Amino acid sequence: MKLVTYRATALDEARLGILHAGLVVDSERLGAAVGEVFPAEMLALIDQGPAALAALPPPRVTPSGRRPPGVAVPQENVRLLAPIPKPRKNIFGIGLNYVEHVAESARTLDTSANLPEKPVVFSKPPTAVIGTGDPIRHDGAMTRQLDWEVELAVIIGRRATRVSKEDAMGHVFGYSVMNDVSARDNRRAGQWIFSKGMDSYAPFGPCIVTADAVPDPHDLELWLTRNGEEKQRSNTKFLLFDIPHLISDLSTGITLEPGDIIATGTPSGVGAGRDPQEWMWPGDVIECGVEGIGVLRNPVIAV
Repeated sequence: MKLVTYRATALDEARLGILHAGLVVDSERLGAAVGEVFPAEMLALIDQGPAALAALPPPRVTPSGRRPPGVAVPQENVRLLAPIPKPRKNIFGIGLNYVEHVAESARTLDTSANLPEKPVVFSKPPTAVIGTGDPIRHDGAMTRQLDWEVELAVIIGRRATRVSKEDAMGHVFGYSVMNDVSARDNRRAGQWIFSKGMDSYAPFGPCIVTADAVPDPHDLELWLTRNGEEKQRSNTKFLLFDIPHLISDLSTGITLEPGDIIATGTPSGVGAGRDPQEWMWPGDVIECGVEGIGVLRNPVIAV
């Protein structure tokens, strides 16, 4: 199932929808049509656990075989927001999690050429999150090295504390796409949060695909283009630390809660690793895709 957060008009509240056959089917209104109470927003659905997700009826019909007016809207007539517009906590970012990216970072940034022995963890604040179509903000007084990083995002569905690798995947709600935007010239004494956490530096979306609809999250193509030119392409099978490892490692000391997001790392092809180096500039359009999930598209604007 593909789940979105959307607005039908600029004045509407953000609402939970189900993507189906080019339509956005409103969760709460679909529930009312079948005499049930379904969540109106994404975090409420995640909080209610697997039973709530399983209770959602097929989005194509009601018991009468038809949808009442107002339940479904053509996707092109709505604005998709970030699936979780305001995460409750910082996003967990994972650095240096593809072997070739470790090598390119060592050549051009101040990181080690040795493969990390444990996941490299940083964070991005909730205020960094934007949705597909929203602009990435380029402040020329702040950075001249604004970079891209396509990543598979993992959304936690069940509370996880000291979870084993064997049990970790049972805590996954679903998957999405993230662009880990990074101002390479704003790292501070080895700390990354300011470089990676400024406003608009976490494009996220366009949807969440539930875990049951992704047979193998460790065999998904992912790619990124700038102005239509491909810059990154790889596969999640090349993750250095896979998803069970990341969840197990993080949960040894930090409780993961429903709605938490892990950005699993980027493959090679970032702007900093190119010769000559390339950066994002106002007027660029960046598209990030993950197989089976969707494409996240964001323009870059000057501020």
